[in-house]
Amino acid sequence: MKLSLTLFILIILLSCNEKAEKKEIQEKTIPKDYVLEEIGGIFTEVFDTTNISPNRYTENNIIFKDSAQFTYNFEHITKEDERLFFKEDTTVVEKDYQWQFVKSNEVDKNTIKQIRITVKYGLEPMIQYVPNYNQTLLQYDYPTENNNFPFNSISGGIENEYNVWIHPPRDRYFRILELNPFPFIKAPFKIGNSWDWWLSIGSQWGDKRWKTWEGGIENHYFYEITEKKIIETAFGKLECFIIESTASSELGETKLTAFFNEKYGFIKLNYTNIDGSRTNLELIEHSAGKTA
Repeated sequence: MKLSLTLFILIILLSCNEKAEKKEIQEKTIPKDYVLEEIGGIFTEVFDTTNISPNRYTENNIIFKDSAQFTYNFEHITKEDERLFFKEDTTVVEKDYQWQFVKSNEVDKNTIKQIRITVKYGLEPMIQYVPNYNQTLLQYDYPTENNNFPFNSISGGIENEYNVWIHPPRDRYFRILELNPFPFIKAPFKIGNSWDWWLSIGSQWGDKRWKTWEGGIENHYFYEITEKKIIETAFGKLECFIIESTASSELGETKLTAFFNEKYGFIKLNYTNIDGSRTNLELIEHSAGKTA
């Protein structure tokens, strides 16, 4: 009886291994209708002419699937360790400056304490302005305490087998993050992997509440995967890669510590801003989106 049981278990294990090997071979041999091309330090998909799907930059995504949604809590920490949020202030004429800080003990129904990122179908409206637009569309919403959405914007991200990169939220208060490293991880996902990136940033992103400048500046970014560990999250214990990054320019230096999980994406984003303040984002809700 013991021999029969051992033989049965051995057959099951061999069968499982065989299935795993077949799956790996299939994944390696499934033909792709795109190649990866490095453009400005980020690898993006370049499709052959037979693929005209408006959703082609999203269909192969694992994290940023069509209709997937990511809700983050956020907080602003001043250099004096005061915890702040913000709310819209429409008394200001210029849209980018239509906001004001809110102290943690003065939060009201109009205070914004969260960011919601939703993956959108297709390439509209971005392709109207950039004919060769090659990113997954992301919509950024900012719910208030009473669940209103006073403003939003659309930007993008890139996800493929070589890298995952997204724009941070950059509306109203979050324009401060334009000077920081963007959330970014490159393969191979292992400790010690490092890479550089560059980006020109115009003076329209300045604000007297943190920093202003004339003309454009160039940020030089350095990223390194420094650790892999299990952390407590809203979804239980998750294994995350920790990416430490800096952005340096004539204005000074900013930092980002990002916690990346291969299922949920960027779990935590801890920024050190150009004025020494900090912005912390933490994923608290997630909807997986549609399966291709």
